[in-house]
Amino acid sequence: MKKLFIATYFLLGIGVFAQEASVQDPLKDKDLMTWYHKDFASSKVYGVNTDNAYKYLESKGLKPKSVVVAVLDSGVEVDHPGLKNNMWKNPNEVPNNGKDDDGNGYIDDVHGWNFMGSAKGDIDVDNMEVTRVVKKYKSVFEGENSAENKANQAKMPEEFAMYMQSKEIFNKKSMEARQQYQSIQMVNQFIPVMVKLLNGKPFTQETLEAIKPATQQEAIALNVMGNMVNDPEAVGKSPEDFQKYMEEEMKTYLDYYGQQATQQYNLDFDPRAELVGDNYDDYTEKHYGNNNYEGPDAGHGTHVAGIIAGLPQGEEVQYGVAHKVAKIMAVRTVPNGDERDKDVANSIRYAVDNGAKILNMSFGKPVSPGKKVVWDAFRYAEKKGVLLVKAAGNDNEDIQNSVHYPTNFKDPADDKPFLKNMIVVGASTKDAETLRAGFSNFNSKMVDVFAPGQQIYSTVPDAKYKYEQGTSMASPVVAGAAAVLLAYMPELKPEQIIEALVKTSNKSTVDAALPGDLKATFDTISRAGGVIDVRKAAEYAYTNFYTSSKTATSKTKKQGRKAIK
Repeated sequence: MKKLFIATYFLLGIGVFAQEASVQDPLKDKDLMTWYHKDFASSKVYGVNTDNAYKYLESKGLKPKSVVVAVLDSGVEVDHPGLKNNMWKNPNEVPNNGKDDDGNGYIDDVHGWNFMGSAKGDIDVDNMEVTRVVKKYKSVFEGENSAENKANQAKMPEEFAMYMQSKEIFNKKSMEARQQYQSIQMVNQFIPVMVKLLNGKPFTQETLEAIKPATQQEAIALNVMGNMVNDPEAVGKSPEDFQKYMEEEMKTYLDYYGQQATQQYNLDFDPRAELVGDNYDDYTEKHYGNNNYEGPDAGHGTHVAGIIAGLPQGEEVQYGVAHKVAKIMAVRTVPNGDERDKDVANSIRYAVDNGAKILNMSFGKPVSPGKKVVWDAFRYAEKKGVLLVKAAGNDNEDIQNSVHYPTNFKDPADDKPFLKNMIVVGASTKDAETLRAGFSNFNSKMVDVFAPGQQIYSTVPDAKYKYEQGTSMASPVVAGAAAVLLAYMPELKPEQIIEALVKTSNKSTVDAALPGDLKATFDTISRAGGVIDVRKAAEYAYTNFYTSSKTATSKTKKQGRKAIK
């Protein structure tokens, strides 16, 4: 699922929202824009030490080779000024000639492919997976004939368990979506009152402290505004700009929860047949879609791509972790809703077959009817030596108890994953005292590392930039870090990259601030026990894998020369 993280959340029935961010204006604070690149040793900010990683690798005389990183996401604005020079280009495809020049079954796939469209158009909003499961199995397990229901339940125990889980989630989430939608509609009506309270003054903490509400309506409006003083994109705006900003934010949320209430949790809504036209139940079908890499809403995917390989341009200082070495392949896989397993599996195979060495997957869902097909694709990537980077999810849950598909554990009770090429990433903050982002999933076995995922500034459509948060942002930080290591040391295997990142993470013993009554320190909620450090990982990989492989190769060559003599 493509999560919405604009750094604002609404409390059911109240309409009050808050932001976890710096009070500084992002248009002026260059330091905030790039905080996730910082060196922890010198700054005490849990960045990933990007710049020193490049310095270390270059000091060893290593020359980088470009690494193709596939972004399996909502789409990418391939001509964004901060991305266009780092987009992958299919060397065997002639652009826009309407032919499949390279014979891979995909016409004009110059920068990647879109598995959610056709000549008829592109899917924007799709169902949640639980909606699809409830719709498919409701008549099978809870039809009019109780005897048949029981027989089907006994005959299909796995499907029945998935149906019951999906039904519970569907009922809860669909109700929440309707309530949230109503709450945001209410907050939207208070925008004129907020503007009136500013009385011509800029939106700042000082301005709010001087306001004395005269009515209950003004008190509610002031309460909402008080929760916004930590929003770096709102602070300092004039009343007119503040009004425009609020209207844009409210529209985003109205669209988001409106889609949930009327489409994503609607059993009668299904855009697939009309807009894609494939036989969805046929998992062997691979050649469908189009080359509209951006799709209707590329905000999420474009932001992810920038974190990996964004390039500074104009007055924008933002840059991706692998900005010097990565090329982005855009593979549109995720709608506004839950990704479909068939598309995920085909996206993985497409990316692998077309040269991607790292795949970023910033998505997930609680049930997966086609998980075995996805696992087959995982195995395919593993055999081809491709690294899979996966977001842990944004539900503030222990993912051993609440599985977040796709997963590299066939059973949460398993001691080890069944793959060697997948790394799962939780989200951290820049604050050493509250290091785990409050939304991030966690687990000492099933989450490998943490990486910056809050207040992340990156590219978005229409040549713009924006702060976003989520494990969706942490995952591409790790994908970028992996690309840096692989670019300078192409012989590295996925499991070696994972080991380097896990073993060298900067640990912390601060309170992990887990939900409910759970108590744990940060170093116990992932395998690594800390936040990745690319510089340290580079040294570890160079010392333990690169130099040893070169020594082994040198010995083999000498032995070969002796044998010839």
